[in-house]
Amino acid sequence: MKKILLISDTHGYMDDKILSYCKSVDEVWHAGDIGSIDVVDKIKQQKPLKGVYGNIDNHLIRKVFPLDQRFNCENIKVWITHIGGYPGRYSKRIYENLKYESVDLFICGHSHILKVINDKKYNLLHINPGAIGKHGFHQKRTMVRFEVNGKKIENLEIIEFNR
Repeated sequence: MKKILLISDTHGYMDDKILSYCKSVDEVWHAGDIGSIDVVDKIKQQKPLKGVYGNIDNHLIRKVFPLDQRFNCENIKVWITHIGGYPGRYSKRIYENLKYESVDLFICGHSHILKVINDKKYNLLHINPGAIGKHGFHQKRTMVRFEVNGKKIENLEIIEFNR
């Protein structure tokens, strides 16, 4: 079993509250728009970090993180990207890949809108953790914590902060 903290759209913002949640998990996954290499360093001091770059990320972050992260966690196939859309409205690039490659968990950021959707067409769970940073239009700062236990995603928890 692995405990995961899923964040996105930090836009260079990292505080002690977020870092305290990092301590409670095995890995942190970041779905892009990191905003500053300092965010990466602070998280990596706490826990292992997997991530992707987003549309606002500079060359330093793009050297560290790819456009897409595809990996297995326990027995779950995971795909993380920043701009992906959501079930019924995936971006063309995502849609073309999902037609030929199955994944169990598809994660993206970008919209600053928290979504957890069971996509029955592609038999996957879609998660967008919303935005945990302070930049953007969102009223609540959000992130998601969950456990991967074999082939199951369990104990999914939405964590909210006021702006």
